[in-house]
Amino acid sequence: MNRQMKRAQERAERQQRRTGVDRPAPSSVATRRAAQQERRQRTSARQFLRDVRAELRKVDWPTRRELVTYTVVVLVTVTVMTTLVFGLDFVIQRAIFNVIGG
Repeated sequence: MNRQMKRAQERAERQQRRTGVDRPAPSSVATRRAAQQERRQRTSARQFLRDVRAELRKVDWPTRRELVTYTVVVLVTVTVMTTLVFGLDFVIQRAIFNVIGG
């Protein structure tokens, strides 16, 4: 259901609450009918895959050089962060053992 149909449905519900009428307002019937038609117009799996492929063609893929650069940056960052966490863990562990006496 798109935004326009949701707004129409909300307006119909507000109108229904104001008037106190139990029957649905005409716009909510139209909204329901439009939602049913939208459900009927689903695409097939083949069409979905075609659309996915078309979208993937639009993607700006990184070059080999950029990919290598990004990979190196990630590996260096992970190594630095792992070393930092290990160092802090070691220092805190030693401090706790010194306090406890273990």
